[in-house]
Amino acid sequence: MRRDQARAGEFDEFVAARWSALLHLARLLTGGDRHRAEDLVQESLVKLWFAWPKVAEEAPEAYVRTVMARAAARSARRRWWGERPVEQLPETAAGGDVSAAVAERSRLEAALGRLSAKQRAAVVLRYYQDLPERQVAEALGCPLGTARSHTARGVARLRQLLTDVIEPVG
Repeated sequence: MRRDQARAGEFDEFVAARWSALLHLARLLTGGDRHRAEDLVQESLVKLWFAWPKVAEEAPEAYVRTVMARAAARSARRRWWGERPVEQLPETAAGGDVSAAVAERSRLEAALGRLSAKQRAAVVLRYYQDLPERQVAEALGCPLGTARSHTARGVARLRQLLTDVIEPVG
């Protein structure tokens, strides 16, 4: 009984300490979709809970990051997410001053959303999470050369997307 309580306490501490970072990673992996990102974090943490006795002392962050990257790539292959494309976006309420940082982050998230799931995961893990190429390959479950290819193609596509058209936000 005590062991289970200690296990739950350690897990709770990990989640409390890493929730924000995991949610941000998930947003990047899902192309900026906040709702899918929250679902991704929750699903990944459920899997981490069951593996907690094995990974708690070693590398729970690496484990959950791998689960998230693979789950994001799998979910991107689904055909239907419930969204319906429309011809024109609805009018938005006039807001206050939108800072340049928020606008740039929005552009980056939109550009990340246009990458393939594997490319997006490789770029986010390599450059946002600052993981070595070998760990990116392990997280994606592919050979090192394939991970490098996904990363290089993803970065090239991001450069193209971010330099093509710079539209004002708002």
